[in-house]
Amino acid sequence: MRLRRVESWIKGRGSGVTTPDQPFSAEATWLARILGLEVSFVAPHKAVARIVIMMKQRTLKNLVRTVGIGLHSGTKVELVLRPAAANTGIVFRRVDLEPPVDIAASPMSVGDTRMASTLDKEGVRIATVEHLMSALAGLGIDNCYVDVDAPEIPIMDGSAASFVFLIQSAGIVELDAPKQFVRVLKAVEVVDGDKWARLEPHFGFKLTFSIDFQHPAVDLTEQKVEVDFAREAYVASVARARTFGFVNEVEALRAAGLALGGNFENAIVMDEYRVLNTDGLRSGDEFAKHKILDAIGDLYILGRPLIAAYRAHKSGHALNNRLLRALLADATAYELITFDDAAAAPAAFVRPAFA
Repeated sequence: MRLRRVESWIKGRGSGVTTPDQPFSAEATWLARILGLEVSFVAPHKAVARIVIMMKQRTLKNLVRTVGIGLHSGTKVELVLRPAAANTGIVFRRVDLEPPVDIAASPMSVGDTRMASTLDKEGVRIATVEHLMSALAGLGIDNCYVDVDAPEIPIMDGSAASFVFLIQSAGIVELDAPKQFVRVLKAVEVVDGDKWARLEPHFGFKLTFSIDFQHPAVDLTEQKVEVDFAREAYVASVARARTFGFVNEVEALRAAGLALGGNFENAIVMDEYRVLNTDGLRSGDEFAKHKILDAIGDLYILGRPLIAAYRAHKSGHALNNRLLRALLADATAYELITFDDAAAAPAAFVRPAFA
């Protein structure tokens, strides 16, 4: 509030571009600089002053909780999201264990990638983290404690929308620390047969994904989607896309201990020909958009937002994790950066919560 009053006072004294008969005084210039305003002289006695705002880290304002079912375990799960201090990162905690076990989000902590991304620490697991991680990335949350009383994050409705609602209900606050980004400096690619994923230099955050399931219901929808967060909003464009599965795979998945909690309320379900959900699809690109949603969550396990373009074909959790590990293995492929002036940051991250 004091800064706003002083800024108004400076403007009243001639900030903006002054005229020769209303010079930008030395006193106003000194005060502007003390308060972090950038002062540029465009001509003698003519100056422009503006507030320089550092791009800061974010966390939750309040604790928030919910209860749901694990998609693969089928067990009831209580989830609690808690505020965390600057530079904490995203830390998952198994509170049902004594003592509780913390697992920080990190590519090196990812173990099992069958049908989900699972964090693992000395045999302690927390599965299906990707949808929550996607929502945290989409709302720009850098620091958060994630408490669960089971080995899996609840699936909710199969998208990230419920997690977005939880985060927005908790509120978002900035912390007095610079937001850190990983900027990709050169292309990194991983390939598995006809599947591939790639990170490329790009001053922003853009994802392009193509799918090929060769299924009648999927083939009728968009097979390739691109989301550029300089132009699109995460909540509107990505968050509501649900996970999906096929009836003919259910028996084998359940025999492997997977999809035990799957149903029409938390997934798009298809037989050999059509979508079986009575409410149909939420959009004509929901299948491909969900792969984008998953990729955002998988990539955010890096612990910091990426300044890069991601492109992939038929990629999944395993390949996305391999891509992050390949990036980190080459110190010349990336750099850590901050923005002392948010105006210099990519538009994809300057938009409020880029949501």
